[in-house]
Amino acid sequence: MPDETPLYERILDAAEVVLRRHGVEKTNVVDIARVLDMSHGNLYRHFPSKKAILDAVAARWLLAVTLPLEAIATDGTRPAALRLQAWFDTLRLAKRRKILDDPELFHVYHGIAKNMRDVIADHVAGLNRQLETIIAEGVRDGEFSRNLEPKAAARAFFQASAPFHHPALILQEPPTDEEARMVFGLLLAGLRAGPL
Repeated sequence: MPDETPLYERILDAAEVVLRRHGVEKTNVVDIARVLDMSHGNLYRHFPSKKAILDAVAARWLLAVTLPLEAIATDGTRPAALRLQAWFDTLRLAKRRKILDDPELFHVYHGIAKNMRDVIADHVAGLNRQLETIIAEGVRDGEFSRNLEPKAAARAFFQASAPFHHPALILQEPPTDEEARMVFGLLLAGLRAGPL
């Protein structure tokens, strides 16, 4: 039975295999094609360069983090505080898994991402928009202080929670679940009380 996975996705999967084995610098299109048992010329029909493949691999990695968070942010059936906790826990656990469970591939992604500042900036902006959506609905529904400005509160929440999702901080000293619960509780109390 033929593989039903679209060729575009299979190319990215093969690129991950080669990246894990050889790293960014030694990865080449010929090795990726070899994993797929095809000519490297065939890969160029889908991607114009090695850089385009690496960018697509990194973008897919970021999308895998962002999509579950978007579903939480837009789920209007749950109170904002519960959605905010689910969003925070989903992000921190996804980042921790990606960073600590597969360090070789994470270092590859990190190396690629350093050269994709616009993609990373868009990723962070998207995360902040998700937080702003949750917080704005919490303000609207009276769960959070009416004195909050949702955009500023979202940025503050994101910055204050950075040790739980920023790769460099997780690698330095992975925070514990107990620390996550404590920090989230303090942030939630701040959202309920509002600015000083």
